[in-house]
Amino acid sequence: MSELDQKPPSPSSATETPAVGLRSRRLLVLLPLAGFLALAALFMLRLGAGDPSRIPSALIGHPAPATDLPPLAGLRRDGQPVPGLHSTTFNGAVTVLNVWASWCVPCRHEVPLLMTLAADRRIRLAGINYKDQDENARRFLGRYGNPFAANGIDLNGRTAIEWGVYGVPETFVVGRDGRIAYKLIGSITPDNLEGELKPAIEQALRAGS
Repeated sequence: MSELDQKPPSPSSATETPAVGLRSRRLLVLLPLAGFLALAALFMLRLGAGDPSRIPSALIGHPAPATDLPPLAGLRRDGQPVPGLHSTTFNGAVTVLNVWASWCVPCRHEVPLLMTLAADRRIRLAGINYKDQDENARRFLGRYGNPFAANGIDLNGRTAIEWGVYGVPETFVVGRDGRIAYKLIGSITPDNLEGELKPAIEQALRAGS
């Protein structure tokens, strides 16, 4: 084959590698932006979905997370020291677990409703005191009332994370079998107490009977 028969190199072949590299760099820049936009769209969708307290928990129907929290020092109820929380706390009785803190304003408003639930001897009320100071927590319960038969101190918030807590207050119903039956995000109100929380408690009681 003569030199005239040989085809000269394509101009595009000389620039193909730099062009591919440029496109790759552009793609790497755009990927984080696309991910952010997708998360923002999901967040807006959740906001538009209505009441955030209706967001289901992935733990519903699953065993309660392993829990071992010390008691609030000096806290007493009916003249007896209030114990901390252990996994055995949820054995053998329907338990209403409330995540609370003294610095949480909505927590103050739901205490009377928790006291109403505590009067029901068919269930046990327990608390997780979230990222609080002992003195403030004791003062809070002394002022507003103590509905808890057991209460654990979650100083670093790790146990709340294990329970899938979004923020305080939150309330769980745990069945006699130690499985989470219901979760309420946000404050207990007269409406959701009668319309959601009490029916969930009754269902858990029937399931264990």
